[in-house]
Amino acid sequence: MRGFGHRAGRTARKRRQKKDCSTQSVSVCHQLQYVRLMKFLDQRGFTSSLLQPALFTDTGRGLQTLKTIKPGHLLISLPECCLLTTSTVLDSYLGPYIKSWKPRLSPLLALCVFLVCEQHRGEASDWFPYIDVLPSTYTCPVYFTDDVMAVLPANVMRKALEQREAVWEIHSLNQDFFRWAWCSVNTRSVFMLHPPNEFLSGQDVYALAPFLDLLNHQPNEQVKASFNEVTRCYEIRSVSGTLRYHQAFINYGSHDNQRLLLEYGFVAPCNPHSVVYVDTDLLSDVLSGDRSLVQKIKFLRENGFLNNLTVSYEGPSWRLMTALRLLSLPQTLYNQWKAVLLGQLVCEEREQWSIQTARTLCQRLLQHTHTALNKISHLLQQCDQSVRDQLNAVKSLRQEESCILGSCLKVLQGMLRQPDEMLSCQPNADIVS
Repeated sequence: MRGFGHRAGRTARKRRQKKDCSTQSVSVCHQLQYVRLMKFLDQRGFTSSLLQPALFTDTGRGLQTLKTIKPGHLLISLPECCLLTTSTVLDSYLGPYIKSWKPRLSPLLALCVFLVCEQHRGEASDWFPYIDVLPSTYTCPVYFTDDVMAVLPANVMRKALEQREAVWEIHSLNQDFFRWAWCSVNTRSVFMLHPPNEFLSGQDVYALAPFLDLLNHQPNEQVKASFNEVTRCYEIRSVSGTLRYHQAFINYGSHDNQRLLLEYGFVAPCNPHSVVYVDTDLLSDVLSGDRSLVQKIKFLRENGFLNNLTVSYEGPSWRLMTALRLLSLPQTLYNQWKAVLLGQLVCEEREQWSIQTARTLCQRLLQHTHTALNKISHLLQQCDQSVRDQLNAVKSLRQEESCILGSCLKVLQGMLRQPDEMLSCQPNADIVS
């Protein structure tokens, strides 16, 4: 969501993006688990002379280019027989059981069941070479302890708790197995639309892609990814190209870091889509003295204006400022509420109230963020490695929030006028007074 333009904000972000990050890497293709993976894929018709598994100092495991990849060239083409899909599951020994199961399983759950069973089979599984290179644990919120949940931003915590409860529902027994399987499918599958299946419920869009899923996300990377119906391969084509011995990236979509943490368990540095969300509870708390607040909140909700209220490095979003302009109006101007949501201007006094309220919201969010960071620092001194990884992911998110809120406050300060500069609410046909 774009907010008010501000030169300093854009310049600061470009400066951050241009910081010298001397990334180092080391190949891991000689390690047994990757040797087995490549042999497994080779037997199914896939080899790669362009990419090799490697460890990078900034992202951890990823894929390193062995040659310079020119713009428009194919990065990877993975045959259909290498993809783990619901067809794989239904054609396996589990097929008869899943087909007869009532109520019908979702495609995601069918893949989870298959992964759990195949992991239990160990080296006897045909898919062992792939399962063996999957992460043994994840930093997705479904793994978070209650202490880590408590230091998440309020709206992320609410979504994370909903996500954790939804996952718990499908694995009340064998919790760790199903949690691992769910995260494996949710974080590592590629989008591949399959035809409707009478044995499964819901849309089937998942495919686990060995080797290809070692590619990491980069917000600014440009690629084209899809299943090629002619070659019967899942293909990724680089748009911008990659230099030799550099890490090759893909792009999961234009997601902010809250979404990346919720769905994939990581935070992307220098993410141009990063924002901080303002939720209804905070609005209600800051404006608790407004007797008509309940009616205004109801009006905003009915008109779809309570979602995606955000601030960024450039300042408050248009949606947030529009909502605040409506909240600045008295109930006696109810007939003007809709016009404000459609872009009608308000008088200078109400505009300045809206800016000051946005400033108060940012200050309150910044206080919450600093409190959470202090708590994270304390927890990091007394936790094991798995919880440490979770806390570090949340710490990165919170540190970014602190930078965004600080930048936004500077923008808002520049938008405020001194009392003697302000115009009173004068009647104007084009302005809500």
